[in-house]
Amino acid sequence: MYNKILIADDEPSNRSILSQVLTRKGYMVETANDGREALQKIESARPDLLVLDYMMPDLSGLEVLKQLRKKEDDTPVIMVTAYGTLERAVEAMKEGAYDFITRPFEPDHIVLVVQKALERQRLKRGIEVLSEEIGERYRLIVGESPKMSHVAELAKKAATSNATVLLLGESGTGKEIFARNIHNWSERRDKPYVTINCVGLSKELLESELFGHEQGAFTGAKQRKRGRLELAHGGTVFFDEIGDISQELQAKLLRFLQEREFERIGGLSPISVDVRVIAATNRNLEVALDRGHFREDLYHRLNVVPISLPPLRERKEDIAVLSQFFLRKYSTATRKSVSEISPQAMEQLTAYHWPGNVRELANVIERAVVLGSEPTVNLADLPNRIAAGAAADTLSYREAVTTARKDVVLKALSRTQGNRSAAAKMLGLDTKYFLKLMKSLEIE
Repeated sequence: MYNKILIADDEPSNRSILSQVLTRKGYMVETANDGREALQKIESARPDLLVLDYMMPDLSGLEVLKQLRKKEDDTPVIMVTAYGTLERAVEAMKEGAYDFITRPFEPDHIVLVVQKALERQRLKRGIEVLSEEIGERYRLIVGESPKMSHVAELAKKAATSNATVLLLGESGTGKEIFARNIHNWSERRDKPYVTINCVGLSKELLESELFGHEQGAFTGAKQRKRGRLELAHGGTVFFDEIGDISQELQAKLLRFLQEREFERIGGLSPISVDVRVIAATNRNLEVALDRGHFREDLYHRLNVVPISLPPLRERKEDIAVLSQFFLRKYSTATRKSVSEISPQAMEQLTAYHWPGNVRELANVIERAVVLGSEPTVNLADLPNRIAAGAAADTLSYREAVTTARKDVVLKALSRTQGNRSAAAKMLGLDTKYFLKLMKSLEIE
C-alpha cells in the first residue's frame, strides 16, 4: 500500500518541485492551491501526511493545522516556509506539527523527514491497535461475572503500588493476561515487561535466564549475557509457574526479592535493579510448604497481594460471551463465515466442567470453526466429551476412568505449554509410554 501525501502551497512552482521529488520516491501525491482546498481534500482523499506552506492567503497552513487538531485528526503535518523564525517554528510545534522546515531545502532532507514522520505514525497506530486488542482480549477473557469483576478491581488497586502480586488459579484461567494488565495499569507501563517461565527449563538454564552470565562462566558461555531480571530494569518481571522453581534457585530468588540485587553466573559484582515482581502458579503453595517443597520465607515474600482467579466452571455466566469472542476471532482467522452457536451447543458448552478453563474453551471453539461446514456451530461440531452432556453422568466405569486419565494428561500438557517430555516427567511417566497414552486417548 502506497502512502498518500497532500501538498498545500499557493506557489505553483513549489508544489510542482515537491510533488516531483516525492513522486519519484514512490509516494502518491495530491496538491492543493490554498488552505481551504487543503481542508476539502483532506476530507475526500484521506492523506497519510500533509506538507503545508506556513503562509497562504485566506487560510494559512497554521490555521489548517489548528482546525485538524480541533477535530482530533492526528495526521502528521510538516510545515514549510521561506520565512523561518524560531517563534513560528515553536508555534507550529505547539499545535502538533511533526517538523518545521525552512526553504530552500535539499530534496533528500524533505524525503527523510517525510519517511520519519510516516514511520512514527505507523508505530503510533500499531501501538494503538495493539492496546485496543489487549484491552478487548482482557475484557472478554475476564468476562462479566461478579467474581471476575471483583478480581479485576483487586488487580487494579494492586497496580497502583509496587507491591509484589501472587496470582493463584488453575491452568488456563488467565493469570498471564492479568499480570500483563497489572503492568499496563501501573506507572511502569512504558517500561519493559519481561516473562520468565519457570517450567520446562533445567536449573542451570533457568538460572542463566534469570541472572545472566559472564563470558567463560561455563562451557559454551562464549560471551557475556544479560539476564531477564537485568533486562526488566525499571519495569515488571513476571514469574510464570513460580511453584515449579527448584529449591536451590528459591534461595537465590529470595535474596533478590529482599535486596533487589544479584550477580551474574561467574560474576563478582552485584547488580541492582528496580523491578516490580508478579508471580503466578497453579500449585497450592501451602501444601508445597507443608511438604517442604517450597520455602516459607520465599512464600511470604511473594504473597504480599494474593489474587485468586476462579476457574471457568465457577463463573458459567461468562461462557457465552467468551464463546462468541473466540467464534469471531477464529472465523476471521480462517476466513470462514461462522457467526452463531446453536442453543443446543451453547447449552452443552455451559454445562461442561472445563478442566482446562478458558484455554480449553478457546481450543474447542477453534476446532468447531475449522472442522465445521455451516455458519452455525452445532452439537456435532463439539468434542464428544462436551456434546455427550448429561450422558456423562451415566458413564461406565471404563469410560469414567478414560475421561479422568484424559483430563490428567491435558492438564499436564497445559502446564508445560505442550512440552510432551516435560509433561511425562511431571506425571512420573516414561516419555514413550506417555506418547502412546496420548495416542490411545486421542489427544493431538
